[in-house]
Amino acid sequence: MTPNKSSSHAVYSLKLHVVFVTKYRRKTLTPGLLGYLEEAFGKILKDWRCKLLEFGGEADHVHLLIDIHPALNLSTLINNLKTASARRARNRFAEHLARFYGKPHFWHRAYYVGSVGGASLETVRAYVESQGTTERNKPA
Repeated sequence: MTPNKSSSHAVYSLKLHVVFVTKYRRKTLTPGLLGYLEEAFGKILKDWRCKLLEFGGEADHVHLLIDIHPALNLSTLINNLKTASARRARNRFAEHLARFYGKPHFWHRAYYVGSVGGASLETVRAYVESQGTTERNKPA
């Protein structure tokens, strides 16, 4: 995917899979609204020094694959993504969304976030476990 990035004190590669579900799981997301959300999430993430790598969705949920900066507070980023995207969608698609929600609802308050990497958990676990084994096996 993307190579490691570096800042003054860190080398990192942080990828997250994020899922947002519409309030009450209502099927509000049309192809036009999904296209708009992809663009909105890309812009919001860029402002946070992050990058939208992939986007997909169906009528009642969206999936984002994002590359994030290590200095971020994850819950703050997620909250901002939901708030800013909902506000933009409600402004742009007000008439359409009014048919589904009487109040200014859009996303369900829960979300899914999972880390994504190039190696499996078991591969990383074995690598970490093997560290220092050469020195431990040397005669004293």
